[in-house]
Amino acid sequence: MAWMDDSVLLGEASGIEVVRSAGRREINLAIHDIDGTHSLIRDWPPVMSISIHWAMTGGLRDDFDSGENAGRLTALSGKKPLPETDRFCVESAGLSAITQMEYGIRRAVELGNVPPESGIRLSDAEKRNNSAIIKRIWNGEERFDDVKEPETLTAFIRERTPRLFRLYEKILNGACRDRNTADARKNPAKWRVPGAMEFMKHLHACGVRNYFVTGAVIYETGGMYEEVRAVGFDIGKGRMVEAIRGSSWDRKMPKEEVIRELLEELKADPVKVLVVGDGRTEIKAGADLGCVTLSRLPKAATRQREIQIALGTNYIVQDFTDQKLYRMIKELP
Repeated sequence: MAWMDDSVLLGEASGIEVVRSAGRREINLAIHDIDGTHSLIRDWPPVMSISIHWAMTGGLRDDFDSGENAGRLTALSGKKPLPETDRFCVESAGLSAITQMEYGIRRAVELGNVPPESGIRLSDAEKRNNSAIIKRIWNGEERFDDVKEPETLTAFIRERTPRLFRLYEKILNGACRDRNTADARKNPAKWRVPGAMEFMKHLHACGVRNYFVTGAVIYETGGMYEEVRAVGFDIGKGRMVEAIRGSSWDRKMPKEEVIRELLEELKADPVKVLVVGDGRTEIKAGADLGCVTLSRLPKAATRQREIQIALGTNYIVQDFTDQKLYRMIKELP
């Protein structure tokens, strides 16, 4: 168990920005986002942007996720600005990938870019509902059970969304993920946020149990699990990272719900939990639950900083190298 006391940040220059002091408290559990928080393997925004742009504008015909289209979109990834979807990737960072894909599908419906055989014929009220959900996704919501929609629309979203997710993953693999993972096995420090390994070791040595959570799909033979191991994190019960909790190919699993379920499973007191991340979802969940929240954001991430400050994060760091971080959180005497 560790003791956290942010009074060590007073009176001296520090790279730790105090947004909302959490004071002094015990910390026995830490829940960490992975990508962008500790690992740099996935350069996902340009890939997400081109994938959602394609969904919005390409017509979503039955062959939209073909291997030929995957290859073409891989070559186009990051090659030119896509104003709407580039901004959406900033605003939606931390949402489940399924929700991000749903945005693209719903925008295609809104723009009229769906095949006639889909059978989607929306009334004016139903169009307004779809547009309202698009805005709610942009603002960080993921559940819309309060809105009744026609079965043709829900069936289309249910069928096309996981396919778009798999297409996104194929493009991501080709654009950067596979190449970067291979290099990370040889040069793991290059693909970690500076100080990430030292911070995780420090927390573990202080008796804090660490869990990774992600919007990516977790499977033993590849994906995020492979990436985490490539950058050097030790995973397993009693180890540096106890386990990774992730998403599903075809079922929406908001990170907020993953975090809440984990706290319930571990019977953890949220007041004694540290949540570390770079996405809006994990920071909002931590703030709403009363956990300590630590945002890992570079100075250039001005919009993300605005969002997370508004959501109530406690601290912002650019990386994990500031030694005051290790003085602020230390083992109980």
